Amino acid sequence: MKIGFIGAGHMAQAIINGWLKVNKVSSSDIFIHSARRESYAVYAQEKNLVPVDSNNEVIKKADIIFLAVKPLVLGKVLAEVRDKLKKQNKVIVSMVSGVSLTEIQQELDNDNVELLRIMPNVNVEINEGMTALAKNECMTEEHYDFCENLFNALGKTSNISEKDFSTFVALSGSSPAFVYFFIDALSRAGVKYGLSKKQATEIAAQAVMGSAKKVLTDPRTPWELVDDVSSPGGTTVAGLLAMEEAGFMTSIVKAVDATIAKDQGK
Repeated sequence: MKIGFIGAGHMAQAIINGWLKVNKVSSSDIFIHSARRESYAVYAQEKNLVPVDSNNEVIKKADIIFLAVKPLVLGKVLAEVRDKLKKQNKVIVSMVSGVSLTEIQQELDNDNVELLRIMPNVNVEINEGMTALAKNECMTEEHYDFCENLFNALGKTSNISEKDFSTFVALSGSSPAFVYFFIDALSRAGVKYGLSKKQATEIAAQAVMGSAKKVLTDPRTPWELVDDVSSPGGTTVAGLLAMEEAGFMTSIVKAVDATIAKDQGK
């Protein structure tokens, strides 16, 4: 199937880069357009994609259309392509934060349009991403399976209810930044005690990567794994107690709360 992108921002490029890296989609099968030709045309040339001159041209050329624009301009984009979509049977994949499938369907004034809502994170670019998926009732199982397969090539997927998308944004969409922050904090502590920033960052990042893989492969809970590393009276316990005294767990929960509130417009 041909794939089209309306919008060519960082997340759209991360998805495309991930596909190209594992040869999941041919560059000649990806059509792209955004408001700023100077940005999307250069990217298309670099990756041998097919740049087109309008959003309606994306609709015409592609079978699966990705909406990769900001929420503030989504209404304008949908109004522009509404008539074109009524005349053609296309699958619409929205990665627009905070906009439901029902809202998109109402904007398109089309009760038969196949819609899939997704929420990827930036790690799709290195094929280690996590993507939430939610489809409307019109979407066929064949098209859903095809799209799910596209995103499984970029990491893992989770079929969740739309009502849980804001929570997913916090736990997966925004959390890479929280993890980067944690790695940077660990590396700065290493610098405090004499390591170079580069060396300390590599040590911390490898520890985080290995720990994440351990959580995904070990049947025990993360807290049980904490206990496994914590020898009685040892250094790890001392560090954990210091983290809790500084409010580590509370700060993480507050970060999730704030992210969800922002995504829900509160």
